[in-house]
This record gives sequence, C-alpha cells and structure tokens, in this order.
Amino acid sequence: MDALTSQTHRGHLPHRAWWVAAAALLVIIVAGSFSTLPGLLTGPLHGEFGWSRGSIGLAASVNMVLYGLTAPFAAALMDRFGIRRVVAVALLVIASGAGLTTVMAAAWQFTLYWGMLVGLGTGSVATAFGATVTQRWFVRRRGLVTGVLASGSVFGQMVFLPALSWVVDRHGWRPSLVTLALAACATVPLMWLVLRDHPADVGREPYGADRHVPRPAPAAGAGRRAVAVLRDAAHTGPFWLMAGAFAVCGASTNGIMWTHFTPAAHDHGMPATTASSLLAAIGIFNVVGTVASGWATDRHDPRRLLALFFALRGLLLVFLPLLMSAMVQPSMIAFVVVFGLLDLATVPPVIALCREFHPDAGAVTFGWVSAAHQAGAALAAYGGGAARDAFGTYAPVWMALGALCAGAALLSLLVRRTAPADRATGPSLTAVDRR
Repeated sequence: MDALTSQTHRGHLPHRAWWVAAAALLVIIVAGSFSTLPGLLTGPLHGEFGWSRGSIGLAASVNMVLYGLTAPFAAALMDRFGIRRVVAVALLVIASGAGLTTVMAAAWQFTLYWGMLVGLGTGSVATAFGATVTQRWFVRRRGLVTGVLASGSVFGQMVFLPALSWVVDRHGWRPSLVTLALAACATVPLMWLVLRDHPADVGREPYGADRHVPRPAPAAGAGRRAVAVLRDAAHTGPFWLMAGAFAVCGASTNGIMWTHFTPAAHDHGMPATTASSLLAAIGIFNVVGTVASGWATDRHDPRRLLALFFALRGLLLVFLPLLMSAMVQPSMIAFVVVFGLLDLATVPPVIALCREFHPDAGAVTFGWVSAAHQAGAALAAYGGGAARDAFGTYAPVWMALGALCAGAALLSLLVRRTAPADRATGPSLTAVDRR
C-alpha cells in the first residue's frame, strides 16, 4: 500500500526530468551572459590600458574557438565523470577566469583569463551540455526541451546585457565581471541540489519511457572517446553534410550578424545605438523561434525543417541591403522578427539528426558539429571585415552568405534518413548512409 500510495503521489508531481531541465537551463543562462561582455569591455579596456582593439579582439576570438572545440570533449567527460561534476568545475573555471580578469595588467593576460578560461568553461556548458541532458532524461518532448535549452544562452545575453551595460557605465568594467563571477559561483550549489546525471540515480525512468533505463557504465578515456567519435562520424556522409550546413549557420548568424550588422547599418546612416537595439531584438525573437523549432522537430522531418530555415534565412540576407536606411522602417522591423525566429531554429533539428545517426554518442557528435559552427562563425567574422575593406560596402557579403544558405538548404535535404524500421527499434546507420 505504501508503495502504491507513493507511486500515486509521485504521479501528481512534475516528472523529475523537468526539474533537471530547469537546472540545466539556469546553468546555460548564466554561462550565456558571459558572451555579452566583450562588446562592453572593448572601449573601457582601450581607454584604461591603451591596448589596440585587435589585441582585445584576440581574446574574444580565442574564446569563440575554444567555445566550439571544448563541447565534444565536455560531452565525453560527462559520460565519464557525470554531468554534475563537469558542470560544477566548468562554472568554477568561468568564475575564476572572470575574477582573474579584474586584476590583469597585460593584453596576454586578457587572452589567457578571458579567452582561454572563460572559453573553456562556457564551451563545457553550451549546447552539447543541453543535448546530453535531453538525451538522458527525455524520450518524449526531446525537440521541445532541446529548443528551450538552446535558447537559454541567448536569453542570458538579453537578460544580463542591460544590467551589465548599466554597471559598466556607472561603476566601471571590473564590478560587472565580479557580478558575473558571483552569479556563476551561486549557481553551483543550486545546480548540485537539483541536477542528476541519470534518471536511474533517482529510481525514475526517462520522461516518456515505458520502462526503466539502467545507468550506463562510465565511458573510460573521455578524450580518446571524443576523438574516436569524430573518427567514426567522419566516415559517414551525414556527418559532413550536417557539419557543412552548420558551418554556414555559424557564418550567417554569429559570424556576420553579431559582428557586422551594427557597422553595416551605420554605413547606411543608422545610429550605432539603434542598430544595436535591433540586434538585441533579434536575440529576443531567437528564444521564440528556437522553442518553436524544437516543438516542430518532435513532429516533422528535421531535414526538411533545416532546408526551410536555411532557404528563408538566405532570402532575408540577400534582401537585407535593400532594407537598410538611416531610419528604422517597417520592412527592417519585419526582418528583425523573421531573422530572429530563424536564427537558432537550426539547433533542434541538427541535434535530432545527430541522435538519429549516432544514438550512442549523439551529444558528442553534436559537439563536433558545433565546432564546425564556430569555425564558420570565425571565418565570417574575419572575412566580413576584409570584404568591407576591399569593396567599401557589405553588399557582396550579404549576397555571398545568401548563396551559402541556399547551399546549406541543399545539403540538409541530401542527408539520408534511417529506415523507419530502424528508427522504431533504435536509430542506426544503413549501408547507404555509411557511404
């Protein structure tokens, strides 16, 4: 009777998976807030230390590269040591990097503290972390939860950006770093109390599962496993198709929009503050678009969703030069809304495909695909500025990225799905897919 009563009572409570997802979301939001600071620190650091903007930007570039490269290794470490331990260490590394940045005296220290430490920490709790949590704790609603967790990083940027900007203006740049370091430290005990590595740890089944799922044995050799997953995935066509499409995704979002949209709008006479506000609005609609994409991924073919998202994004980028002017027109507002809805909408379908083709290492595989995303972003960030210097306008950049998005849409459709029978018993690669 006690067991029955306990089971009945438990059935009226939210499944533990939702609490775990909430804890993961909090971690991602806090980590995402750190990406807002480089733009706020450039002016103050240049004014106080006299460092060139290139040397300041180097730290941001190192941060971006490590953010991408860390993800697959962090996912493998979570399989070896558990999610909670890796996330706790990552948050403390982030806090240490931010704290040490407040006492730096040379540009190389900024690259070390902010570029390396914060880059390693934030990369460890990026989208691959969300993919790991979703894969372990959810069978149903995976796409929706993936979308919510993926949107957490951008939500963190939007939540903390106004407050951090106010702190920098009123009290200087150091208190803003201390604020974020304290937020990261405060998140550790909250995360530790709620987050669990696997449903079996609390005697539950994953959300939507009809039977108990035993906790897998720790995967020894996390570094070797991450490399082994890359080696195995590299022998499959779908991996390269997804990596290529996601590289274009990074180039057409983080690489170009977050780096060059404001100066491009300024070229047309728009004040920088107005352009930055439009960029922030894109971030707000990111949240809506990513959650909606996750919901759609649970119900539709992720390949077709990716193709649709890339095609629409390409059209928007091609027409963007015609929409820019000194004043904010209704057409620009429409661009901001639609582009924001599409910006991170590619994440849930790509994660779903990584799970389908590599079910035992979906999170690690997505980590490597994310590294391609960051590589594309870094190339576009540099190439966009070089093209502006060469042509005196950003118009060729928007046209080129529009064409690349069309190519990414085609790559998405070329990804071969596994057979329906295979998906019913567990995703696996067919002989055709391995070619």
